[in-house]
Amino acid sequence: MTTVQPPARVARWMWIVVLVVGIVLFELVRRTVVDTLNPNFLPSLILIGAAVVPASFLTFVASRRLPTDVGTGPLAIAALLGGVIGTVVAGTLEYDALQRLGGLPMLVVAVIEEAAKLVIPAAMLALPRFRHGPANGLVLGVASGAGFAALETMGYALTTLVASRGNIAAVDSELLLRGLLSPAAHMAWTGLTAAALWRWVRLGHGFWWFVGTYLVAVVLHTIWDSVGGLIVYVVLAIVAFALLLVTAHRLSHGPRHAPEAVAAA
Repeated sequence: MTTVQPPARVARWMWIVVLVVGIVLFELVRRTVVDTLNPNFLPSLILIGAAVVPASFLTFVASRRLPTDVGTGPLAIAALLGGVIGTVVAGTLEYDALQRLGGLPMLVVAVIEEAAKLVIPAAMLALPRFRHGPANGLVLGVASGAGFAALETMGYALTTLVASRGNIAAVDSELLLRGLLSPAAHMAWTGLTAAALWRWVRLGHGFWWFVGTYLVAVVLHTIWDSVGGLIVYVVLAIVAFALLLVTAHRLSHGPRHAPEAVAAA
């Protein structure tokens, strides 16, 4: 059976559909919670609220004209496993570090989380079908970061719900802030680092480029956690988002049928 692919022009704007549908579903659930005061709808509210922006941004990146052959299925797997495995690994290592150090510097948190989010992309890199150039690393890294960001946001939203004794407005604010910032935080950092990892493995050199990219992600993450404040978040978001767009632009202008040339971009 022949699979009919949507026109490229339609696919490029699919992220808006995902975003609008997600917002509508979130509002429907939110109104139901407010009108009925039924706590059974709270998990749906938090799940949709935490996932809609990461899913939209992942769709945005995946629909760009990148030389990648990663399909929707692998991206979904990377998001799910990247989120679950990433948060579990990060949470375990952070707990162990806290027990040993008696405290947990933000630099240690950044190092652990940026490494944890690479676990699933690195595992997928071991499969030959995903090795064709850093564009595959970029989209798989963004997917892993999306899953991580969504699950982390769900945790913060649940904590806010309990601490505020069921204040839905406080939960809405938490979901909105973390949702809007997630594309230029976890998703951008992991996308950039995974692209550099693919570049190193695919070419057989570029190790220091990967290390440098990882350190940039760690520094941005550390500042994000240490300084805080809306202005700082906006500046860091602009920097990370700009780096991601520049990287995606360079990769999109590489030869589509020459993986070696693409990886050298």
